[in-house]
Amino acid sequence: MKANKIIYFFDKFMYLNYFFLMIFMLLSVAFIVLYERKILGYIHIRKSVNKVGFIGLIQPLGDGIKLLFKESSLLEKSNILLFLMAPLMNFFLVMLMYMVLPYSGNMDWFNLSILFFLVLLSMNVLSIILIGWSSNSSYSFLSALRMVVQMISYEISLMFLLLSIMVSVESFSVLNLEMVQKYLWLVSCYMLLSVMIFVIFLAESNRVPFDFIEGESELVSGFNIEYGSGYFALIFVAEYLSILFMCYMMVIFFMIGNLLSFYFYLKLIFLIYLYVLVRGSFPRFRYDKLLLMAWKIFLPLTLCLFMFFMFIIILIKI
Repeated sequence: MKANKIIYFFDKFMYLNYFFLMIFMLLSVAFIVLYERKILGYIHIRKSVNKVGFIGLIQPLGDGIKLLFKESSLLEKSNILLFLMAPLMNFFLVMLMYMVLPYSGNMDWFNLSILFFLVLLSMNVLSIILIGWSSNSSYSFLSALRMVVQMISYEISLMFLLLSIMVSVESFSVLNLEMVQKYLWLVSCYMLLSVMIFVIFLAESNRVPFDFIEGESELVSGFNIEYGSGYFALIFVAEYLSILFMCYMMVIFFMIGNLLSFYFYLKLIFLIYLYVLVRGSFPRFRYDKLLLMAWKIFLPLTLCLFMFFMFIIILIKI
């Protein structure tokens, strides 16, 4: 009864609910970066962030203040309006994705939330193109073009994989996934599919070994090379918010997504740990191998899985 009253309170003040969600998501980015730096330190067998405050907890605050007060420059030949608006568009589209999270009874107020998620992923590609093109820099534009090919290649496979799950559940709503997994996690039935979606989410969020959009170890910065200060901070925060959201979706799809449960956040931390572990363990792919894997391995396999699940469902219906 007490839990129902809490849910009713949050549903009644929905806009306030989204405001607090945004605040806590932004705070979580700071500590995810700290978490990543500490794990990478252990992987490399070296000291990590541990000097500023207790076990380095003040470090994200110091880094954020330092970044915001750095000098920001504008290029003479850039398209200034798009140059300034593109990072805001990127950040706004990533924040919109969090509307899909069913963290109370009526938050999933439309029954096509998976399609909404796919639409926002596709539109996010446009913001990266604008970031690369509006700088009027050959290096940032080439990096943005590489990203377009990469993300479009993997979004086709992701669409078919999610469609396989939605056909099985008979709903495009995230909220129904929680009810379906009341007694059995979907990861036990969709092990191969969950691994493939995790790899695609790595490619979608431009993480190692698929970080061709930035290539930090061999390039300066890639598509965001001309940005500094607060504009770079927006791009940086949007990237980590995207990683956090992908982990949310993995838990919701395959490991029951009750956001009022403590175990949900343990599973979330474990998936973020896997993201960091992959970054510290694997070298970057060759770009041609990345595209070959997308078109010659992932796409045929996803089509076969989709037809298999359709066949099983038709047999069940008969």
